[in-house]
Amino acid sequence: MSQPAFIGHLNPGDPDLSDRQRRVFAALVTLYGETARPVGSDMMARASGIPLSSASLRSALAELEGLGLVERSRAAAGRVPSDRGYEFFVRALLTPAALPPELVQEVDRRLLASTRDVEHLLGEASKLLSSLTRQLGLAHSSSLDRERLSALDLEPLGERRALMVLGLGAGAVRTLVLELESPLHPGELAEVCAVLRERLLGRWLAEVRDRLGSDPELVRRSAVRLVVKAAEESWSQPASTIQFSAGLRHIAEQPEFAGSLQLAPILRVVEMGEPIHRLMVESIEGQVAVRVGLDEDRALAGCSLVTYPLPGALRAAVGVLGPRRMDYARALAVVDAVGSRVADLLQA
Repeated sequence: MSQPAFIGHLNPGDPDLSDRQRRVFAALVTLYGETARPVGSDMMARASGIPLSSASLRSALAELEGLGLVERSRAAAGRVPSDRGYEFFVRALLTPAALPPELVQEVDRRLLASTRDVEHLLGEASKLLSSLTRQLGLAHSSSLDRERLSALDLEPLGERRALMVLGLGAGAVRTLVLELESPLHPGELAEVCAVLRERLLGRWLAEVRDRLGSDPELVRRSAVRLVVKAAEESWSQPASTIQFSAGLRHIAEQPEFAGSLQLAPILRVVEMGEPIHRLMVESIEGQVAVRVGLDEDRALAGCSLVTYPLPGALRAAVGVLGPRRMDYARALAVVDAVGSRVADLLQA
């Protein structure tokens, strides 16, 4: 099973590379990331900027292969980083990219516009992650049905529309836009809100949804009955696992996945949700991590997953999925920035 790799967290078995080996290995990771082609000593001599002969580079690459950090498919082929090599690169050699202030401000602006509604916030996060990394942006939250209702508000949006705001014990909210059959003035909405709070606060969200249609106390008054009916229609589906993905075209454009035979199985796994959902949340909360060469499903063997499990009671995470040669410096910086901001907003 693939294990998460964290920046600066070395493993006991990690090799102690010489300066020459480190420079050659870092150059190979960069060149392979840029070209998606195996790297040979001649290519490295031309493009890496390392002042070594092809023979010396060939010797260094052979040493790295002996350490298990690089591999090649056949004797005459160039080399590529192995799964172990990428994991070591993240732990020992990677420095996250410095994000420009305007990009950080854009993250804040777009996420703040989503308020604290779990679905809106995670949906916007997946889009942001995709657009900023050019990878497949992902956001996941386990079922909200086992969250307790801690607050409930009704806000008028017009004569026949209202917004129901459900506060959850995890600090997040879920919102429902209600289309009312008859108009209600703000005073009536306030009275309905008081009744709903009395009957529903402190209950599991799954129970709240069920009681909207079964609690006789919620249908005795016409105004309450009007709001409950609209809530049932707006809340037609259980508050089950929330999953978002954005940027399918980005992963489809990667040379590794350009053929339908390679891409279709990946998209099928993403649509199914497992094992990606489990991998996204099974790590240290509040810390960005990388899983390389996901071996839980054969379709994901050529992929890496960068994730940020959100701290707090809500079991959720954001991240990106892409080829093993993705730009980890930028991906980790972006996932960390978006994940930490989402966590702040959910806990505000």
